[in-house]
Amino acid sequence: MATFEIYRKSSIGACLIDALDEMVLSGTLSPEVAYKVLVQFDKSMKDALETRVKRMVSMKGHLHTYRFCDHVWTFNLQDAVFKIGKTEEQIGRVKIVACDSKLLP
Repeated sequence: MATFEIYRKSSIGACLIDALDEMVLSGTLSPEVAYKVLVQFDKSMKDALETRVKRMVSMKGHLHTYRFCDHVWTFNLQDAVFKIGKTEEQIGRVKIVACDSKLLP
């Protein structure tokens, strides 16, 4: 499913995939088990984001481009300002990828 690629493209997801690839190539792990680990990783990331994230973030910026494909929104912002509590951070370019969590298993 394409929405899971969001988690897999994160730095922790990329490291996990590299480690699983090495284990499969060395014969330590079967491809089926590696796939099950990735599916569990996707579910764990989804659950963690739903239950552990407690902060609210507001953002402003110039919406440069946006796309909606396969139930996934992609927004590209320029001159973005993120506000978390009383802290404000200015960022030149931001790419936001969002999907409906109800569509995830």
